[in-house]
Amino acid sequence: MNTDANTLREALKDVIAQGLANAIDYQTYRKQVKQWAEENSNSGPEKSDVLANYTQLNDRRMKRWDKTLKFTEAQITGLPKLDGKYTWLVITESWCGDAAPSVPVMNKIAESLPNLDLKLVYRDENLPLIEQFLTNGAMSIPKLIMIDSESLQVKQTWGPRSTKATKMVNEYKAEHGKLTAEFKEDLQGFYNKDKGQDVFNDLVALLALE
Repeated sequence: MNTDANTLREALKDVIAQGLANAIDYQTYRKQVKQWAEENSNSGPEKSDVLANYTQLNDRRMKRWDKTLKFTEAQITGLPKLDGKYTWLVITESWCGDAAPSVPVMNKIAESLPNLDLKLVYRDENLPLIEQFLTNGAMSIPKLIMIDSESLQVKQTWGPRSTKATKMVNEYKAEHGKLTAEFKEDLQGFYNKDKGQDVFNDLVALLALE
């Protein structure tokens, strides 16, 4: 490896290490989102009624997801067995509409795998991290980074949406140019009907480390 590539690799490792140092577990994340919802506030430096409203919606959605998400015994026992310890470092915000249906699925999977740890960080408090993992040049969230817990090497990434949701978004943008409030409602409808299956399937493929 040449010097420049090695320097970039070490710089990325430093950014990831800082992100992990700032990270919280899922239960802490849920408590914080719940508190912001109760206070009519939101995560991040920008506070607004709009973001506070989305935070309240997401708190209710995640509470529902935590209670109702069901995966079959075959799905859980069929999860790839990890050789080594890994961390899913997820970049999110309390107001992110795509995080509400996906982060609870991540938690269910992480709870089922002893070698997998789920940690979350807030995007706007960790700009150097999200800037390393842009989606088409944008700081889209949620963004999951799968890391070797020992070496801090990035193994896989995922986000901001599952395969079917991404297809819906891309097709709508191609036809209409931008996402409307009506489309966002339709997208939430898809998430509700899908019951986390599309996110689950994507993340199982991620765990295969292929």
